[in-house]
Amino acid sequence: MSREQKQLDVICIGRIAVDLYGQQIGARLEDMSTFAKYLGGSSGNVAYGTAIQGLKSAMLARVGDEHMGRFLREELQRVGVNTECLITDKTRLTGLVILGIKDEDTFPLVFYRDNCADMGLKPEDIDEAYITSSRAVAVTGTHLSHPDTRAAVLKALEIARRHDLRTALDIDYRPVLWGLTSLGDGETRFVESQHVTQQLQEVLHYFDLVVGTEEEFHIAGGSTDTLTALKNVRQATKATLVCKRGPLGCVVLEGDIPDSWQQTKLQSGVQVEVLNVLGAGDAFMSGLLRGWLNDESWEQACRYANACGALVVSRHGCAPAMPTKVELDDFLSRDKEVLRPDLDTRLNHLHRVTTRKQVWEELCVFAFDHRKQLVDMAVEAGVDTSRLPTLKTLLLRAAEEASAEAGLTHRSGILADTTYGQPSLNAITGKGWWIGRPVEMPGSRPLRLEHGNIGSQLVDWPQEHVVKCLVFYHPHDPIALRNEQDELILDIWKGCNKTGHELLLEVILPENSEDKKEAYYLEMLTHFYSLGIQPDWWKLPPLSRESWEAIGGLIEQQDPYCRGILILGLDAPEEKLKAGFASAAQAPWVKGFAVGRTIFGQPSRQWLLGELDDEALIAQVKDNYLTLVNYWREVRPAK
Repeated sequence: MSREQKQLDVICIGRIAVDLYGQQIGARLEDMSTFAKYLGGSSGNVAYGTAIQGLKSAMLARVGDEHMGRFLREELQRVGVNTECLITDKTRLTGLVILGIKDEDTFPLVFYRDNCADMGLKPEDIDEAYITSSRAVAVTGTHLSHPDTRAAVLKALEIARRHDLRTALDIDYRPVLWGLTSLGDGETRFVESQHVTQQLQEVLHYFDLVVGTEEEFHIAGGSTDTLTALKNVRQATKATLVCKRGPLGCVVLEGDIPDSWQQTKLQSGVQVEVLNVLGAGDAFMSGLLRGWLNDESWEQACRYANACGALVVSRHGCAPAMPTKVELDDFLSRDKEVLRPDLDTRLNHLHRVTTRKQVWEELCVFAFDHRKQLVDMAVEAGVDTSRLPTLKTLLLRAAEEASAEAGLTHRSGILADTTYGQPSLNAITGKGWWIGRPVEMPGSRPLRLEHGNIGSQLVDWPQEHVVKCLVFYHPHDPIALRNEQDELILDIWKGCNKTGHELLLEVILPENSEDKKEAYYLEMLTHFYSLGIQPDWWKLPPLSRESWEAIGGLIEQQDPYCRGILILGLDAPEEKLKAGFASAAQAPWVKGFAVGRTIFGQPSRQWLLGELDDEALIAQVKDNYLTLVNYWREVRPAK
């Protein structure tokens, strides 16, 4: 079957687990207090890494029937990994690994894998039709350490051999997982063992490609002299051997093993500052498989592999640190210039924008993050502000009903605050909605943040929440005022980059300004881009077709990965908003609207006065929201 007819490029079989990475770099693992949760496990990382390098990859393993297992499945699916044979194990828990970064030579880790789900793989889990739907099978050495998983791997390899699939082994030697060290010693990378050597050599003949570090070839070849070990491995297999030599790069050996390294061709590595070596081997394997399975030269495959490994050692985490195809290709176009990938603005931006978890082709956002306006309403109605959280919960119900009626799946969103809208935020989080949260102090000019500095706020935020910052700005403000606002917005942008949260920057000319030319919006966006600020979203008032065209051109030039623009409402009458939507009809960068008081203003006032009950409020707000959705649909039909 030709490559085009195959459903998959590579099926990865082996370890998949959750990595809990200590965030206090330089501390002992005993002293680390917070941990980031990532997809992990060598085969899980390779399935993820090959998928974001453009291969059609799959994961064949087991995960637990619990939150961690679902997390791994969703992370793989999000980047396009086929999980048809990622089996949910009803009797075992997903494996965990706790890791830390002490210094460039010390990476403590503890495996929690006692009877874990991925070690429950058995021969009955291997379906011949599924294996033959791929062009290749890639396995890792850990699954050769237990009789059941070994039998499952061998069955897959025998099927692959019968059907002329390519086969690859990442030796992936972890002595602790072969029972050779104490349970808490996951950091040790090499312990001599004749048993392990024998177990590996018995299966080497199944493979077309064998990849490992020098120490991993030591265990596979039964010698601590690398060239001798490689010669021993060659006696057991005709496979192409790729020996990783750390920062030097790697060596590809297709025939006889020479007597000295001088007789080999070194595929040079990329020199970078090392933060974290964990996961670098899985990244290397992902890049190598990209080249190998696309029938590129070994030189090019090793360029991918070495660069992938170099990028990962400069970052925190394994799978989330791996580069996407776009990012890797950009890096390779200028790798001699980038000695510190972690400090390279362009590369980091590409990593940020090409690893987003959700696609938003369009958004119809109901904004009820208002605080001051609703407090004023409550005061006018003579009721306590303690009613406002209940009001916002009802507004959310109206939004959900309207979204369901209009068929806005993956196209609806809300803007809600924590001051009065926390129950609403809690209720909608995790349901696949776009969720924005304000950070600005209402009405502040110069800009002030409502709940402290951006870092202290975002540490508690769910990752899916978007930072919304409204700034009242004028390009002809006094220089001191502009500098003060610029500095805070830049700090917010840097904070979002650090935590991975998206940023929506809402820009409005001050209401009391007499000079409110529409052309100023292009001038202001140009200024923010010149500062290095590249928001994921812009939120702007209705503008003319000419302005939208000019702003669209600016975004295309400055940040073609920008999510887009949402049109704000400012309590405008429906007819004015309708006209504003029409002006944006041919503006591809305008992705929808984020409107509030036009939808909820009058019904909320009546509810606070006791003139509407809960159901009547929901009905009116829903109708108002649907009216705006319909106005938008008139100018921008659903795709």
